[in-house]
Amino acid sequence: MDIHPSASISFGAILDRANPHGVHIGADSYVASGALILAHNYVYASHGETHIGERCFIGANAIIMCGVTIGDEVIVGAGAVVTKDVPSHSIIGGNPARIIRSNIRTKRFGQLVQ
Repeated sequence: MDIHPSASISFGAILDRANPHGVHIGADSYVASGALILAHNYVYASHGETHIGERCFIGANAIIMCGVTIGDEVIVGAGAVVTKDVPSHSIIGGNPARIIRSNIRTKRFGQLVQ
């Protein structure tokens, strides 16, 4: 796994062990308890690269599917299912996840700058 030393991963988070080389987490990002980050898809017999940018927050029980790229300064709501790439400076949520707000700024661990 490629996890920046300044990133923080909750003990309850689950990172893909079937393809650990495909998990990339940027600087100052936080992955909350219960979040699942996948880098493989056994249905299509494929392994992919899943990227989480810098200063992101991945909410509790969110699921990041294989091959998704999440840009910098993104907040993923609790329980969201992310199936497509997410542009930087966004808040997303839902199942499937969609953009709720754009043009945001975050600081360390994805804390929203007011």
